[in-house]
Amino acid sequence: MGQPITVVAKQSSRASVVRYETNRSLTGMGHERYRAGDEILGTAPSDELARRLFDRGGIAGVHVYGNVVSVELADAGVEGIEDIIAGLYLYWVEGVEVPSDAELTGATN
Repeated sequence: MGQPITVVAKQSSRASVVRYETNRSLTGMGHERYRAGDEILGTAPSDELARRLFDRGGIAGVHVYGNVVSVELADAGVEGIEDIIAGLYLYWVEGVEVPSDAELTGATN
């Protein structure tokens, strides 16, 4: 459930940086930069995406501006990065229990 994001990968002029263009704006008009090892405290979509990408491993930095996510690779390939970005707004994935109608509406017996 949720809305998958359409992602198109494009190589940048730097071999270690891959740009991912999406069909959703993740930051509005602001730039967001993240470095490996930084604590990410925010709750914005770009913050959550950066956390997920760093949890994957092999990433030195993430820059998000509007609908473009630039990923600086540290030592790993690009496998799985598109899936992480595409799944940012998917809520009920494998292993997540779907709430009941009562839980969704706040109804009590």
